[in-house]
Amino acid sequence: MTAQKKSVSVHGRPVWAEISHSALTHNLHTIRDFVNPKSERRPAPRKVLCIVKGNGYGHGGPQVAQHLERAGADWFGVTAASEGEAVRKAGVRKPILALTSFWPGEEDQLLKNRIAPAVIRCEQLAALESSAARRKLGKRSVGIHLKIDTGMNRLGIAPTDIDCFARQYQKCQRLKLEGVFTHFASSEVFAGPVAQQTCDQEASFHRAVERLRSLGIDPGLIHLANSAAIASRPETWADMVRPGAILYGYHPGYDPIERRAEAEKQLPLRPVMSLRTRLIHIRNVPAGEGVGYNAKFVADRPSKIAILAAGYGDGIHRSLGNKGHVLVNGVLAPIVGIISMDVTMADVTDVPGVALGDIATVYGPDGDGNVLAANLVARSIGTVTSDLLCAVSARVPRIYVS
Repeated sequence: MTAQKKSVSVHGRPVWAEISHSALTHNLHTIRDFVNPKSERRPAPRKVLCIVKGNGYGHGGPQVAQHLERAGADWFGVTAASEGEAVRKAGVRKPILALTSFWPGEEDQLLKNRIAPAVIRCEQLAALESSAARRKLGKRSVGIHLKIDTGMNRLGIAPTDIDCFARQYQKCQRLKLEGVFTHFASSEVFAGPVAQQTCDQEASFHRAVERLRSLGIDPGLIHLANSAAIASRPETWADMVRPGAILYGYHPGYDPIERRAEAEKQLPLRPVMSLRTRLIHIRNVPAGEGVGYNAKFVADRPSKIAILAAGYGDGIHRSLGNKGHVLVNGVLAPIVGIISMDVTMADVTDVPGVALGDIATVYGPDGDGNVLAANLVARSIGTVTSDLLCAVSARVPRIYVS
């Protein structure tokens, strides 16, 4: 039996996602060391806010947060109050930021679980203050972060609304501004007409923060840098950084593409997830016969076609049909035909000694020193790494390994 077959024990339907704690720890420590170079003298080290939204990019948000807290994470980023509550129920005590703010009715859930919301409209302050008053919370005891939209035109107050925010905030007794942040729209782009956007956003952000200070308000933690900015734009690191995809082992795509190799060299990461399944059937298909729905694949030679116990209902992207590969016994085997909800077919004709029960790795490390990188798989079908990672469905068990 090979090392990959012994790696985990899975009961029932043989499809699972292996989550490596050691890879996660490595990535966090590598990021922290990178943004706190020994040559730089700062009164306090830069903090790391670990993004665990989207069920921890498919890795299991509460479980990942549990481990990252033990590994030294400073903050956690979730989408909304419900995700933050799940992280709290896992026993996590470090601060949590709800990045996409809150909808009316979520205020009590935020306060009960000590989740700091992003404020994206001035009128939200009154709703939070009112909820804090009902709960009889103390002066400046409710943490908030102000999000400023500096050019993405998505969430956040406009820089021109800083005065409005200041007026409303000064009326609030229980709220405390713990941080101010923005989100970059194109920090991975260094060529073409969009290349200047990040610099423009950064300048706009700092002008807004200075205006806030001039109005007598301490902005608290300043944070701008997402994954690409962490790796490639040290001028944006400020007081805290927010790693997302890089925390889980993958650099984003860059323009120009040469930038990715440079980022990978400077900030070496380890993929955290392996999406894996077993070969549950192997068919001998004669030349000229079709495989799967609508015979979208027709064998041009006598072929061995393996049936994998996972399909798009588990998170194998449907557009990988007739395009992608899986790793079987260290060999890249082409995915053939249309991917079904529950099964996928792969041509294993060229896999020596292939047998029923062998493991197919959809992406990630295979346990034998080979890696099918999720970011390369994503780019091959015109999507992003996070799309693949977040697509791993709830019916796929996550197995956490050292």
